[in-house]
Amino acid sequence: MRQFPRSRVGWRPILLLAIAIWLVWNGAVLAADSTTATSLPDSLQVTVDTIWVLLCAALVFFMNTGFAMLETGFCQGKNAVNVLTKNLIVFGVVSLCFWAVGFAVMFGDGNSVIGYSGFFLQGLDLSPLTGEHYSGVFDSLAWVGIPLDAKFFFQLVFAGAAATIVSGAVAERISFFAFFTFSAILSLIIYPMVGHWVWGGGFLQAMGFWDFAGSTVVHSVGGWSALTGAWLLGPRVGRYAQGQTIQGHNLAIATLGGLILWFGWFGFNAGSNMAADPATISRIILTTNLSASTGAVAAAVVSWLVTSKPSLNMIINGALAGLVSITAGCAYVAPTSAIIIGFVGGMSAVFAANLFDRWHIDDPVGALPVHLVGGIWGTLAVGLFSLGPGVNPWHTELSGPALGTLVGGRIQPLLIQLVGVAIVALFVGISALVTWFMLQLTVGIRVSPQAEAAGLDLSEHGLEAYPEFSQRSLVPNTFSPSIENSLVRPTATSSE
Repeated sequence: MRQFPRSRVGWRPILLLAIAIWLVWNGAVLAADSTTATSLPDSLQVTVDTIWVLLCAALVFFMNTGFAMLETGFCQGKNAVNVLTKNLIVFGVVSLCFWAVGFAVMFGDGNSVIGYSGFFLQGLDLSPLTGEHYSGVFDSLAWVGIPLDAKFFFQLVFAGAAATIVSGAVAERISFFAFFTFSAILSLIIYPMVGHWVWGGGFLQAMGFWDFAGSTVVHSVGGWSALTGAWLLGPRVGRYAQGQTIQGHNLAIATLGGLILWFGWFGFNAGSNMAADPATISRIILTTNLSASTGAVAAAVVSWLVTSKPSLNMIINGALAGLVSITAGCAYVAPTSAIIIGFVGGMSAVFAANLFDRWHIDDPVGALPVHLVGGIWGTLAVGLFSLGPGVNPWHTELSGPALGTLVGGRIQPLLIQLVGVAIVALFVGISALVTWFMLQLTVGIRVSPQAEAAGLDLSEHGLEAYPEFSQRSLVPNTFSPSIENSLVRPTATSSE
């Protein structure tokens, strides 16, 4: 019988993991026991909340894997290395930019438009003290009772998600350097500015605009940035020639990516509570899953009716559209409303995909129907379906929106959400378009037609994801000697 080597894993990591699980479990049990007269000791509550937020942040970070798999599967095999590289490098770029500048612009003390305190995470900060006991340069986060570094990391993974959304819509024809540069600008100023308006004590927050976990702040910002980039780039060569469809090369890993994103979204939404409150996070996870499930079913049914066959691509994006749609209101709506929100989100993703194709806006992975359209709808849905203060203990007049228009409230909450959506669309649309245009004038944003034909794996990276099915044989011999010179040079946008 074969003798397997004995594991050398020590007992200390297992003990630490057991202690962490015990703390979260027992903290949740104590917090849920309304019969006890005492709450958790402050130090233990901080520990439990910090572990919970960091765990959720890790789930959101793992969503980078989902984005990488989804986008790679939906794109052609000759561009797989390029898509994977963009999804890997973008978090590194965003981490440095958001740490140095973005977090201060978003949450630092300032005015109603921009924060200008706490660059490089420097400055006075008495976290995890909260409320009137807090003193520091991040007053907008004074309600969160965890250390500053934990607050930063959780917000960082959201910034990374916003930048990653852009990658899919501009895939298979964008210059790597142009995407690299745009991601830096997005995380330095564009995304943090919108975040400050909504979450950092800015004018939209003061106006009564609500976005619990980022349908607008994360997904619409990424969506508008992606739309302007895809429009200025133009479609892939041959994409709309006689109605041609360019199929993704691996729906297996695309499905894996979609499921990973669904899994990570539980951390995305429930972690935004920033505390391990059992009742709140349980409701958030319930509404999140119901909306995703209904979005997938709606996309399957609609694509079945439209094309006579249920499309796997549409089912994946329908589930994601349901997730994006519920993100803004996951803590504020009833489970039945979450089902309606998810159904509209999944259905809209199918029709929006056809609409963008009709406009010749080439989006290889469906980022625009999912994140832009889903983000807009989800933000407006808060004004339609919010349960209002007093129904749930975590939803008060200061911590949530007023009663929604379709559940007995007035029209004002919906109008406020609509105004917020319009302001963000105008700001991000203009600023992203200007950024893309300046990059086009200076360094170029699109690779050459020859590079696109050969594949960005070879032209941008000199590598192949599937060397046993080499694309090099498709490159004419007369072209091979010039691959280093002509393939990597970005050109002006070409049109069909």
